[in-house]
Amino acid sequence: MIVISGAAISFGLQLAAKQEEQRLKADLELLGRAISLPLSDALLTNNLSAVQTNLDSVFSIGRVYGASVYNVKGEQVAEAGITETDLSNSFLAQQTVKTGITQDDYRRVEGKEVFSQFMPIIDRGGRIIGLLQINRKASDFEDRFSQLSQVAWLSWAVFALVTIAVLIFGHYRGVGRHVVKLKNAMRRVAEGDRSIRVIPDGPSEIAEISDGLNRMLDSISRAEDELEQRRVQEEKLQQALREQEKMAAIGSVASGVAHELGAPLTVIDGRAKRLLKKQSDEDDKRQLNAVRGQVQRLTGLVNQLLAFSRTPVQERSIVEAELITKRALNNLSYERDDDDITIELQEAVPVVISVDVKRFELALINVLRNALQAAHHNVAVAIKEHGQQVEITVCDDGDGIAEEMKERATQPFSSGKPQGKGTGLGLTIVSHVMADHGGSMELSNSPNGGCCVRLKLPKAEEK
Repeated sequence: MIVISGAAISFGLQLAAKQEEQRLKADLELLGRAISLPLSDALLTNNLSAVQTNLDSVFSIGRVYGASVYNVKGEQVAEAGITETDLSNSFLAQQTVKTGITQDDYRRVEGKEVFSQFMPIIDRGGRIIGLLQINRKASDFEDRFSQLSQVAWLSWAVFALVTIAVLIFGHYRGVGRHVVKLKNAMRRVAEGDRSIRVIPDGPSEIAEISDGLNRMLDSISRAEDELEQRRVQEEKLQQALREQEKMAAIGSVASGVAHELGAPLTVIDGRAKRLLKKQSDEDDKRQLNAVRGQVQRLTGLVNQLLAFSRTPVQERSIVEAELITKRALNNLSYERDDDDITIELQEAVPVVISVDVKRFELALINVLRNALQAAHHNVAVAIKEHGQQVEITVCDDGDGIAEEMKERATQPFSSGKPQGKGTGLGLTIVSHVMADHGGSMELSNSPNGGCCVRLKLPKAEEK
């Protein structure tokens, strides 16, 4: 804009200089015509005083540097100011007399640069009887143009400064500062900061770019979150796969060990039983009973190992939850010693479940056995219905389960009981049985003290 405006001013000044020069020339021509008729009459009557008076009147105008009258031969008749005395060899003077057309040009008169205009003096009959020369300083033209140039270029300089100020400050406030904020935000993104967001303000284009950057960062954040979730899920799946592989290996080993131990333990128990019948000594009987007790303990461990290594559920039956719970309570009663613990089915809604009866009953017995071993005075059993789920709850009034034990309670051979009181397979078997039935097992401490085990199963439809 500044360069274009400067070029326009330069071109305009050239036009203005030409117009100003034409105007100054027109002024001289107007003066010459104004006195040409009086000069013509004075020359015809040879009234030189009148000629001089007319020249003096022209010279009194400050813009005229000199004026003189010549005859047709180029000889000076009268003069005022700086003029030439002889024009007999002047080409312009000869052309003016010959053609009767006003001529002008820049000339040097008495060492001064002047602008000379030659006009023919014509009488009333149209005959050229003389020549009028009017001189004006050449510097008058330059001074007028110089003043005009100064004003024009000063105006252009002011315009340029204002334009630059508007561009610098206006651009910064309108666009620049928003671009700087956007650039800083993009630099932080490049450095790894995905939390930065840009306020979409400023011109509409900048606001759209800022909004687009924000949407892009949101998409990147969502993608990173999804990748992180997938990574966590894959780790969980890999952990679960490792656990399954470990369980499969443990189950295989447990099955082999249980089968190998089952027959010798049966033989040992049978021999001890026969010896016990033949003994009359009380100390020998006590020792044999101790042997049988240890054998029964090992037999229980073998049964647990066999239950742990069994294949998943294949055949299911529709049974009442209350009925199978009562059967488990009845079977557990044969294992109980004389104790003061009360076990009671407090609540039982009429609902049916689809289960492998033997395996699910074994799971219930394991839960009830753990509750009896942990309880101080009583164990409460309840059967409830929650929508399409059946929940069997077994709560004891013991000391509860430690928080660190909740995480590893279902791991094989992990037990919080004293040495010799548990195999560490009870809750592991329960967890596997519930998973095979599409259910779950939850452990929690009761607000009133003790531990609660919740077995959740899908509700079955009665046939």
